[in-house]
Amino acid sequence: MEQVTYKMAAVSEDTLSAQDATMDQDEEWKKAGKGKKRKRNNTEKMDDEQAGEAASATAGRPYFPPVKREKLQNGVEVRKIPVPAHRYTPLKENWMKIFTPVVEQLNLQIRFNLKIRNVEIRTCKETTDVSHLQKAADFVRAFILGFEVDDALALLRLDDIFIDSFDVQDVKHLKGDHLSRAIGRLAGKNGKTKFTIENQTRTRIVVADHRVHILGAFANTAAARRALCELILGSPPSKVFGHIRNVVVT
Repeated sequence: MEQVTYKMAAVSEDTLSAQDATMDQDEEWKKAGKGKKRKRNNTEKMDDEQAGEAASATAGRPYFPPVKREKLQNGVEVRKIPVPAHRYTPLKENWMKIFTPVVEQLNLQIRFNLKIRNVEIRTCKETTDVSHLQKAADFVRAFILGFEVDDALALLRLDDIFIDSFDVQDVKHLKGDHLSRAIGRLAGKNGKTKFTIENQTRTRIVVADHRVHILGAFANTAAARRALCELILGSPPSKVFGHIRNVVVT
């Protein structure tokens, strides 16, 4: 009886091990099947843009995203210039001065969108040159930054005029009263320092908090920016004016 029971126990152990092996094989097959299914789903969910990027990469060609719908409607192009809250009143007061040159001289359409607070400029059938759209956008942006309308009109009349902007903190990292004193040195007493730099370099300068914007030609804006950076670093105004005269004379 003991031998029979021992044989029965051995047989049961063999059957259990065989069942465990078959279960392990089934689990492995299930895992492999799940992995294949997940991989197939990922390939099916691939977007058209990813497929285009992959195709362009294999072909060695650059990939460009599709053109937006607003640019395909009758060949109309649009520029949007955001307007901050503190420039709403000046924009309202000078709207006709901005509207007239954009519509009559550049043959563009312009409006102020009250919902999104943007000035929108677009081409129309009367537009002769598409490059006028960028000129008008720069003109409106210059006014939004704080320049006078008469000064910003130079962007429409001349080709070599542009705007250069920088932050006072980019020149020197300042905080608190040190930053306030640096901004005060840029303006000077009653704005005399700023006016002197503008007259000597033939530029226009706007100091808006810790942001500085310069309007003028390339060489003139470079000279004005160099002078402003020297003032931020602590040079006295008399020394800065002497450097400007040397640059202008040479």
